[in-house]
Amino acid sequence: MNVLAVGCHPDDLEIGCGGTLAKLAAKGHRVTMVHVANGDKGHKQIVPDELKAIRRLEAKAAGNLIGAEVISLDVPDLAVKSDQDELVGKLVQVIRKVRPDYIITHPPEDYMKDHMEVSRAVFDASFAATVPHYQPTDGEEAHTKVAPIYYMDTLAGVGFLPTEYVDISDYIETKIQMNDCHQSQIKWLYEHDGIDFLDFVRTVSKFRGLQCGKPYAEGFKQCEAWPRLTTERLLP
Repeated sequence: MNVLAVGCHPDDLEIGCGGTLAKLAAKGHRVTMVHVANGDKGHKQIVPDELKAIRRLEAKAAGNLIGAEVISLDVPDLAVKSDQDELVGKLVQVIRKVRPDYIITHPPEDYMKDHMEVSRAVFDASFAATVPHYQPTDGEEAHTKVAPIYYMDTLAGVGFLPTEYVDISDYIETKIQMNDCHQSQIKWLYEHDGIDFLDFVRTVSKFRGLQCGKPYAEGFKQCEAWPRLTTERLLP
């Protein structure tokens, strides 16, 4: 299968569904990781132009650990707007290129606006990508179906009750390694806020595992909108 994961910032996918993506890749599925925002404002000392270059390399390194393709849409932090045709158009191009069997992204409600805007933009683009006369490009065909969408966990799992779980017990260390690639964030959070973010990620995965009887797990909700529902179990 082709699986498209769309996160807001360069480390959001690793936090929310890194274990699932690692499991998919290990099973031979094609995984594409997209971050919409470039993360340029995620530090108090490193200036935006320098930081976005650092974070792009960190995202590439994380994706390389599982053999995933990593794509940046290079939108500045706090400037993600789902009602902009430009962003929806960029996502449509990615969807038409990847032709995903399903998409993983942020839930409609999360702790910051950029995440929620990405969720809405993905929802809109997943439909627009199937419309042949929407921003047609030479050599680019419309996707043949409106891809199902699975919403990954919120940060710390706040306000999110999964309806599906993925056992990532065999991939928890890979998930931690993927997150560890994002040193610009991890070091800053530890040195200035006292947050051990790798422990944070492991704890949430263990908490979701407790809910479904596994050592470690990740939780998801399926987007319940026609025609995105399916009788198939698509998550690994």
